[in-house]
Amino acid sequence: IRSLGEMPGAMQCCRRCITGRSMNTLLLQLIAPMQSWGVQSLYGHRDSGLEPSKSGVVGLLCAALGRDRSESVSDLAALRMGVRVDREGKLRKDFQKAEPLNRFGQMAPDRKVTIGDRYYLADAAFLVGLEGGPALLDSLVQALLHPVYALFLGRKSFPPAAPILLPDSLYAHTPLEQALRTCGPIVRDAPVRRRVLIEDPL
Repeated sequence: IRSLGEMPGAMQCCRRCITGRSMNTLLLQLIAPMQSWGVQSLYGHRDSGLEPSKSGVVGLLCAALGRDRSESVSDLAALRMGVRVDREGKLRKDFQKAEPLNRFGQMAPDRKVTIGDRYYLADAAFLVGLEGGPALLDSLVQALLHPVYALFLGRKSFPPAAPILLPDSLYAHTPLEQALRTCGPIVRDAPVRRRVLIEDPL
């Protein structure tokens, strides 16, 4: 992931547009009172990045598609991703104690109590772009319209506060940078200068 820094307006186009490939871009809006995009976890500690992670977005798509954990995600991982931050989230922390219980609601004697900090972003709004082939992106649109499993933003207790698909989410024959530049603000209080991150193509 490469940061393009802050850019005026909706966004200036990247250093180049991708040519020679028939690629579409699918735009997703991730808006919620709370969302968490963990990068690494250690024991009871759960961190969160300041923007959606690639693995987190792939997990969201797998839930929509109904893919089992044992199935390959290589096609989804191959999608090129970009994030436009329309509203920076405020990093917050909860101190949590998890007590494993058995089916009778009693403390399980062979399990340990987990204590740790859980970080999350409050009031963030992200525009996520996924660049890839038309057939795969079309299937993702249908899956997001009719998801197999409930969709959440990083944790099961963090459902989206707005539809993930925009009225015009699919940009045909449009590279990632151009789609993020073209789409208007997804929240009313989006600043004039917005932070953008783009995944470099392999």
